[in-house]
Amino acid sequence: MEIETGNDLVTIIHEGEITAFTKFYTLFFQRLLLASSKHIKDAFIAEEIVQNVFLKIWEAPENLVEVKSIKSYLYKSVINASINHVNRQKNIAQHHQKIAAEFTEEYLIDLDEENDLIVLLHAEIDKLPPQCQKIFKLNRFERLKYKEIASMLAISERTVENHIALALKVLRKSLLEKKSPYKSDRIKIIFNLFLF
Repeated sequence: MEIETGNDLVTIIHEGEITAFTKFYTLFFQRLLLASSKHIKDAFIAEEIVQNVFLKIWEAPENLVEVKSIKSYLYKSVINASINHVNRQKNIAQHHQKIAAEFTEEYLIDLDEENDLIVLLHAEIDKLPPQCQKIFKLNRFERLKYKEIASMLAISERTVENHIALALKVLRKSLLEKKSPYKSDRIKIIFNLFLF
């Protein structure tokens, strides 16, 4: 059977003629790979793009019903996918350049202070009694509600509440009462997230 239109290919797929589809795939694969390679310099990615075009055809042949020339459709699909990939990569590169340009000295100092504080906070949490520590982490890190924690640990909500209150009291005392060298507003955000 000559495969010229989308309907020809739809018939083959619907009838489960895998051998005919494989033959069709083999016939066009190399040509489409060359078309993709004009835009994509990475042979592996170009191959992946071509394979994805065929995969979409196999998974949704109904999209081909109106296609008059399957050859043109394949070339257009591969070229469009290749150009889209190149554009995505350019956008990602521009995004990374923009981020790198924002790495001011002040930003890096703030980031270092923030990381110091997070390390200190974790160290203080690890000093809490085991059950208290576990409950606090479930609530603050995994965002579980008191009721969920109580159910998970087979304890009462009141017990959970008491452990959280104890943890907050200890952590506030150990962290907030110290004279903090940290000035960044982001530090206040971290305190608010975990200690209030």
